[in-house]
Amino acid sequence: MTDEAKQALRTALKALSRRDHSEWEMRRALQRRGFSPDAVDSVVARLLEAGYLDDARFARTFVESAVRNGRGYGVRIRIELLRRGVAESIIEESLGTLADEYEESALIRGLLAKRYPDFDPRSADDRQKRRVAGYFQRRGFSPAAILHVFRDRGE
Repeated sequence: MTDEAKQALRTALKALSRRDHSEWEMRRALQRRGFSPDAVDSVVARLLEAGYLDDARFARTFVESAVRNGRGYGVRIRIELLRRGVAESIIEESLGTLADEYEESALIRGLLAKRYPDFDPRSADDRQKRRVAGYFQRRGFSPAAILHVFRDRGE
């Protein structure tokens, strides 16, 4: 391993000590730091072989974190993972697991109670409903699930 590759490996391991990264993110980060394509390829191959880079694991933890912290669901998570270079097949698998583990309506109810504790669809005007629905849509929740929760809370 060349000196440049050793330095790139140290840089990559330091980044991975802070948080998990996708393969694409790691390649991009090393390229931005000025490492040669050969050094980047060598380091990424080594990290993949050692199991330090795993896009499937990255996607699973990203999805769980996003849902647990209220940062998104569905479409929003898909977009974020695509931006991080995760393959569509891995995203589909991760989102399938998400749907199995978390009910969309239950997540909306929990966020609604936390973010808008005084919101009542029966007494809210159209402007308030649009604002709250927009909040959930921007986080990737489906309009059907949002309306379902509004109807349930309104009865």
